[in-house]
Amino acid sequence: MSDEKKYIEVSAEALPLFCPMPNQSLWNSHPRVAIPVEKTGTAACPYCGTLYKFKGELPKGHH
Repeated sequence: MSDEKKYIEVSAEALPLFCPMPNQSLWNSHPRVAIPVEKTGTAACPYCGTLYKFKGELPKGHH
């Protein structure tokens, strides 16, 4: 059995990022939750544990 978790690479076009993603069936999923992947480059869903990894240059924040 593998201990490797599922991960999905996302780009700037996917922001703002939510899990489950639009291509996933909502009827058998958890509630929709925002995933702050743009803050550190990686973030995990608190419901299903899917790890999201940002691909490319992280967007610059507004201060």
